[in-house]
Amino acid sequence: MIPLAILTCGGTFDKVYHDALSDYTIGAPCTPDILAEAGMQDGWELIEVMRKDSLDMTDDDRAILRTAAASCRASRLVVVHGTDTMADSAAVLADIPDKTIVLTGAMSPARFRQTDAPFNLGFAIAAALTADFGTYIAMGGRLYPHDQVKKNRGQGRFEPANSTS
Repeated sequence: MIPLAILTCGGTFDKVYHDALSDYTIGAPCTPDILAEAGMQDGWELIEVMRKDSLDMTDDDRAILRTAAASCRASRLVVVHGTDTMADSAAVLADIPDKTIVLTGAMSPARFRQTDAPFNLGFAIAAALTADFGTYIAMGGRLYPHDQVKKNRGQGRFEPANSTS
């Protein structure tokens, strides 16, 4: 059995900039290329769930993600997701038993030269392989229980839900 499943939903992590259109679309998952560059050739499987900006995700989309996560043979999951509604999706996944589920994303596309995507992905994988069963959000080198985190749009980061900044 593969110990780790990486489910991709799109989000900024996989965005592609179309210069002629001055617009972004969600492209193919960047995860395989990032892991190949890091030398992580095996021990994981990729499951492309959807290609959506998280602001466009619906309750039906979250139900599809939940079904995909719950039906995975692996008990250790990373979910690559857009950051704007990551906490909403984490809440939908939180009661899946006997799994460690870590959601991560990026503040700028993985295809950009300056991006947090590879770091966040690597950190999320490490967390998924070592944390206790539960649902977490891994961003910026910090691991948060899914219900104790918020996105601070003004600062461009995630922080504890009880933070006053």
